[in-house]
Amino acid sequence: MIAQHLPILQIVLPLMAAPVCMVIRHPQVVWIWATLITFLCLPISIALLVQVMAEGVIVYELGGWAAPWGIEYRIDKLNAFVLVIVTAIGAVVMPYARRTVDTEIPVSRVYLFYTMLLLCEAGLLGITITGDAFNLFVFLEVSSLSSYVLISFGKDRRALTAAYRYLIMGTIGATFYIIGVGLMYNATGSLNIYDLSKIIPELGGSRTIQAALAFLTVGLGLKLALFPMHMWLPNAYTYAPSAVTVFLAATATKVAVYALIRVTYTIFGTVDILEIVPVQDMFMVMAVIAMFVGSLVATYQVNVKRMLAYSSLAQIGYMMLGLSFDTITGVAAGIVHLFNHAAMKGGLFMALGAVAYRVGGVRLEHMAGLGKKMPWTMASFVAGGLGLIGVPLTVGFVSKWYLVQAALEKGWWMIAVLIVVCSLLAVIYVWRVVEVIYFLPASKVAQEAKEAPLSMLIPTWVLIGASIYFGIDATTTLDVAFAAARALLGDGG
Repeated sequence: MIAQHLPILQIVLPLMAAPVCMVIRHPQVVWIWATLITFLCLPISIALLVQVMAEGVIVYELGGWAAPWGIEYRIDKLNAFVLVIVTAIGAVVMPYARRTVDTEIPVSRVYLFYTMLLLCEAGLLGITITGDAFNLFVFLEVSSLSSYVLISFGKDRRALTAAYRYLIMGTIGATFYIIGVGLMYNATGSLNIYDLSKIIPELGGSRTIQAALAFLTVGLGLKLALFPMHMWLPNAYTYAPSAVTVFLAATATKVAVYALIRVTYTIFGTVDILEIVPVQDMFMVMAVIAMFVGSLVATYQVNVKRMLAYSSLAQIGYMMLGLSFDTITGVAAGIVHLFNHAAMKGGLFMALGAVAYRVGGVRLEHMAGLGKKMPWTMASFVAGGLGLIGVPLTVGFVSKWYLVQAALEKGWWMIAVLIVVCSLLAVIYVWRVVEVIYFLPASKVAQEAKEAPLSMLIPTWVLIGASIYFGIDATTTLDVAFAAARALLGDGG
C-alpha cells in the first residue's frame, strides 16, 4: 500500500527529518541522518517517474478532499523528471558536504546547516509536485527562507550581504507571485492548477488574467534569475559554502524554471496567451541577452566561482530560449537542459569546492599549476567545462543541438547563429582556467596541495560522469523531455 502514498512521502520525509536534526545536534550523527533521508528520497522520485512514464498522470488527493476544494499533488512527466533532478543532486551533495562543512561551518552550527539543507530540498520538491498555485507559494517560501540561511553560513562576511540581497529580491519575487495568484483567484475562484487551466480559456481576454500572468512571470523571473532580474545570483553563488553553491546551482533555478513552465504552458497554455500578450518575444529577447551578458561577464572574472555563476546566467538563457520557441523541439530542448545543466554545473562547483578545501580559495592565482597536484579534480573541471562549451559527447552538445534544430525549424537562422556564438564565448572563460591550471608554474599554496579526498572526488565524478554518459547516450533524458513537451503543448506543437 505504501506505493500509492509515494507522492506525499516525497515531501514528508525531508520536511519531518529537518526538525530531527535540531534534536540530534551531534555533527556526525546529523550528517548521517541527513544523508540517509536524501538517499531515501531518490528511489521514491525514480519510482514516480517510472510509474508516470508507464501509466500516465498520478493524482494524489491530500486528506481525501477532492480537488479543487482540497489540495492535490498532480505528477506528470515534466515534474516527475524535475523531482529526479532535485533528489539526485541532494543524494550526491550530502556525502560531498561532510568534508567541506567541517572546514567552512563552525561546529556549533553544523546541525543547523543540515536542518536548512533538508528544508530547502523539501521546499523545492514541494514546488515541483504540488498541483495548487497557493501551495506552490508556500513551498517557494520554505525553500527560499532556508536558502537565505544557507548562503549566510559562508566564511566570507560578504556572504551575509549576498544572503540579504537575495532575501530582498526573493521577497519581491514572492510578493509578485502571490499578487498574481490573488488576481487569478479573484477572476476564477480556484487555486487548483489543473482547474485553472480549464477555467482560464474562457477568460483569456480579461485584463485581470493578463495582469495575473504579468505578476506571475515577473515573480518567477526573479526566482530563476532571468536577466535583468539576476542581481542576487552572482554573489549568492560566490560567497555561499561550497556544498550550498552546488545544491542551489543545480536545483533552485531549475525548479523556478519548472514553475514558470507550469504557469505559462499548463495554466495559460490553452488560451494562446503567448500570442495575446507578447510573452514569447519577451522571453526570447531576455534569453538571448542573458546568454551574451552572462558569457561576456564570465570571461572577465578572476574568482572562478563567480565566473561559473555568470555562466549559469547564460545557461538559464538557453533554457528560456527553448521555451520561447513554443514548439515541441524547443520546449524539449529547454527541459532536457534542466537536467544537463544540473549535472555539468553541479560537477564544476564540486571541483571548485575541492580546490577551496585543499588550497583555501578559488581565485585564478590560487589554482596556478594545480593540474599536476590535483589531477583528478582538475580533469573533472575540464570535462565539465567541455560540457559548458557544448563539445560533442557531452550533455551540453545535446541541449545546444536541439536548440539550434528548434531555431532552424522556425526558420530563425539568426538565433541559431547566436547560440553557436555564445558557445564560443564559453571557450574563452573555460580556456582561461585550463591555461592557469596546466600551463603556469604552481603557486605557493598549490605546491603544498594534495588530491581531494575520495568523499569529495567520487560525488564530483558521479555528476561529471553523468554529464558524459548522457551526452553519449541521451535517449532516456530526451525521451522524457519530448514526452513532457508533447504533453504541455499537445501533439500538434
